[in-house]
Amino acid sequence: MCGICGFTHADESDKDSLQAMCDIMAHRGPDGEGQYLADGIALGHRRLSLIDLAGGSQPMVREGASKDAQVETPHIKESGSSSTFIRTDMHADYAIVFNGEIYNFRDLRAELEEEGWEFKTNSDTEVLLVGFIAWGADVLPKLRGMFAFAIWNRTTRELFCARDPFGIKPFYYTLQGKRFIFASEAKGILEHPAYERALNEEALEAYLCFQFSALRETMFEGIFKLEPAHYLIVDDDGIREDVRYWTPTYPIDETCSLDGFVEKIDEVMHDSVLYHNVADVEVGSFLSSGIDSSYMAACLGQINPDIKTFTVGFAEYEGDRDEISWARELADELGLANASHYIEKDEYWDALSLIQWHMDEPSGDPSAVALYFVDQLAARDVKAVLSGEGADEFFAGYKIYQTPLANKKLSWVPKPLLRTAAKVMHKLGIRGANYLDRASTGVADWYYTNANGVAFTKAEADAVLKAPKLKKTPQEICAPIYHEASSEDQVTQMQYADLFFWLVGDILLKTDKMSMAHSLESRVPFLDREVFAISSHIPTDLRLTLEQTKIPLRKAALKNIPESWAQKEKLGFPVPIVNWLREDEYYERIKDAFTSDIAEQFFHTEKLVGILDAHKAGTDNSRKIWIIYMFLLWYKAYFIDMAKPA
Repeated sequence: MCGICGFTHADESDKDSLQAMCDIMAHRGPDGEGQYLADGIALGHRRLSLIDLAGGSQPMVREGASKDAQVETPHIKESGSSSTFIRTDMHADYAIVFNGEIYNFRDLRAELEEEGWEFKTNSDTEVLLVGFIAWGADVLPKLRGMFAFAIWNRTTRELFCARDPFGIKPFYYTLQGKRFIFASEAKGILEHPAYERALNEEALEAYLCFQFSALRETMFEGIFKLEPAHYLIVDDDGIREDVRYWTPTYPIDETCSLDGFVEKIDEVMHDSVLYHNVADVEVGSFLSSGIDSSYMAACLGQINPDIKTFTVGFAEYEGDRDEISWARELADELGLANASHYIEKDEYWDALSLIQWHMDEPSGDPSAVALYFVDQLAARDVKAVLSGEGADEFFAGYKIYQTPLANKKLSWVPKPLLRTAAKVMHKLGIRGANYLDRASTGVADWYYTNANGVAFTKAEADAVLKAPKLKKTPQEICAPIYHEASSEDQVTQMQYADLFFWLVGDILLKTDKMSMAHSLESRVPFLDREVFAISSHIPTDLRLTLEQTKIPLRKAALKNIPESWAQKEKLGFPVPIVNWLREDEYYERIKDAFTSDIAEQFFHTEKLVGILDAHKAGTDNSRKIWIIYMFLLWYKAYFIDMAKPA
């Protein structure tokens, strides 16, 4: 896990710019820093050391494409607690900067050695570089891991940039004239003098609807995200190719029984956890009250009974049990160590500005803040931790996925009649109108993320913004993805859409940024190519019913954890902001923000205050309030203070 950056059309005068890009991402890699500047390319790297601690420094270079050519590892100069180096004294045929982990690098190395390739280090970085030299872009389908990387080919003067299939690791870029600039975090690009920061107001409106930045162009005008499962080829004239190298498919296996899938899931999950435990440092695990982290931690504990697990919760959570009590009980059942922390109200609120700075783009997901604190807790004891993201998207874990099944009850009613009835019920304020709306249309007409129903609709966003810019509705933004999955059933279509929007835009954004804020590597065993391969074969009627979600995953988990956890209903992470926003102290804090000069610049502030007042009076507007407030904090950090919050 690291931070990478770089740019084309570079020369010796760009040393300071490259250094600034590395410095702003120092939290991503406190163990070392490296730079390569030659032949018109600048590459920078901040290292968090987990594999081959002595030999895996970057940028890594290779002289020649012959099988016995040697990789050059940097001549490291110690500087305080980290190591720094810069290479301007040589002209390498290949140079790589890489963020992530290739968990099957030993398997790939053996394959390459059989072909005659030689290696100098024990790192996955060298395997990735040699694999690219040997196989070109065909190396990408062979990789089992998470990655974002750039490889410079001096002979062709091309920069090859790629991102993993699910978008676990981030990759931002901009094109300024013919100069291509990239970084692991958008703030790295902001440090380059060729880019002039500006807000993308179209992305702002999309953010209000999705609660995250949903467009390919980020909240910074002209800065883009390399999409999951894509690679770019950049030459002296700019981006020459933008290629999608993998597309999810669902080749349903009707011959396999439920018990058969349960066995396959349990086998592949143990295998994935084993691969995700590959490191030269200790790997821990998150542990919450849910099935995903519980199952994952149990698998890791079977490999190493001495692992540490980590949990946070809120003492004022009003449920029967809080996260910590569930986690402690399961840790005791499994014989695992567990460290926990109750997040205090004041520390939660005091961290918000810093968290939005770390996020790069605003996030209206309140659980991102809780993730910040559990990452902080874990980073005290380990450098890498397993996390349960991806299970719901792969195995149909969200309750909203049950909606198409419920809609079938009304399949006998003519669609026009359902729409008419829904309109009448909306006018009269009768509950159930949304149910009729959804039953009268396909999922592509109403479902775009898990923020449905809690974020702003397009009409609501237009109403609060002074100058609406978004030309498309959320449904129109998602339409191309739904078109790709049009041959699938409605549940699968929803899962497919979430892979490209909710998972990468919300879940994985906060996973990466909150862990990296504490120099911690977050590994996600569910988001593994082999795990997806199994999940994609499961028929929909085996995935979920009206009574239960992710059925085969729960049964697989039951082999490893007690039934109370395997069958537990999904809660998300319970953050008590609904009540907090009705307390005078926080109501006044939000009201001050909603009537500030920043808010006045973009919003009809009286409408924002109206949303806030309605919430205090009893209507649950908490997510809409949070979405706006997080944007205001983010904007202040990046466009007013233009500095990391204290």
